[in-house]
Amino acid sequence: MVVDVFEVLLARNAWEKRKWSQLVGISKNMVDPTTGKYDSLIHIGPGNIRSNSRELVDLKTVKDENLISGKFHFDKGDIIYGKINPQLAKYTIAPAEGLSSADTYVLKPKSGIERLFLYYTLGTNRFFKYTVSVSQRTGMPKINRDELNAYSLIIAPSLFEQKRIGLFLRKTDDLIAATQRRIDALEQAKKALLQRLFDQSWRFKGYSDPWEKRKLGETNSYFTDGNYGESYPKESELSDKENGVPFLRGSNLRNGELIEDNANYITKEKHAELTSGHLVEDDIVLAVRGSLGALGYVKDENIDWNINSQLAVIRTDKSELSGKFLVQFLLSWRGQKELLSRNTGTALKQLPIKQLKDVPVPIVNLDEQKEIGALFSSIDNLIAATQSRLSSLELLKKSLLQDLFI
Repeated sequence: MVVDVFEVLLARNAWEKRKWSQLVGISKNMVDPTTGKYDSLIHIGPGNIRSNSRELVDLKTVKDENLISGKFHFDKGDIIYGKINPQLAKYTIAPAEGLSSADTYVLKPKSGIERLFLYYTLGTNRFFKYTVSVSQRTGMPKINRDELNAYSLIIAPSLFEQKRIGLFLRKTDDLIAATQRRIDALEQAKKALLQRLFDQSWRFKGYSDPWEKRKLGETNSYFTDGNYGESYPKESELSDKENGVPFLRGSNLRNGELIEDNANYITKEKHAELTSGHLVEDDIVLAVRGSLGALGYVKDENIDWNINSQLAVIRTDKSELSGKFLVQFLLSWRGQKELLSRNTGTALKQLPIKQLKDVPVPIVNLDEQKEIGALFSSIDNLIAATQSRLSSLELLKKSLLQDLFI
């Protein structure tokens, strides 16, 4: 793969600046979808295109959509580009013949530009900035035909080079899509395992004792939250990543993990003052305001972080209940149902600690808890590793779009 990039870069000669109108046709072939002639064809609108991805979702036929107003006809391989709100970056390659919404443009490459090269040009930062800048007008942002035709494409003069670049980027896209499918499959497998293990239809070999059900408040667990009253951090007591301590909020809890991305930070002095919010390994952090049901498990790398007023902490008695086991129960369908059913808020969802203590949880043989916790920990680690690979691939693609296109 590295060799391919190197060869592409070596092949680069002086690139040319050409007007969009010289290289790209914007179809004006609008048809009446009510004639019955197009009933079996697919219909593509901006809502069917994922941002920054050629992936299409929820496709239906023209007949199933019961379309009335005029639509653009497109052929297999045409590029469909969403003209409304260009900052959403909605564009795709048509997988088959069909009709597209009037809120899209059907783009047809002329001689001098390869189809895939044109497609990936739409994902470059240069094109994105142009379309967003010219579409900012009163009402709904939109780019018109004249504005597209005025855009200057910078292209490799060799169609062979254009093709190599396009094919390489498509391989990268295919890797990204395959990695995302793997993540989706792992998450579905985990969801199924959570259901089976916590309804006890599946048990580890050697365990048959019945599970006891007990309210969280009846266990020896410790509870605290980020309501620090008058001691709550002021703006002057906030810090940065280099000098401060993560001060977590609801958006930092994802799929049972604590994510530092976009975290706030408080000074080390303020952190030392707010001792009740210091995180300890095996703690469970959960949202009690706003994004109820969001949870995070404290690992070694999260020790001594702190929490804001949206969050609370459950610290179990390890001789009774493992945090690693409990967090997986709370992530399960049953656990989520118990948490969400205790919402006391209206405009803002809330789960006071008093209600949290009423949540019934399974009390299981400690060895069985460890086996269940270890299983899901392995799955979570695999998901995290695959997610990291996905992020690396997405970063690679972004870098390639920047480096391979002037």
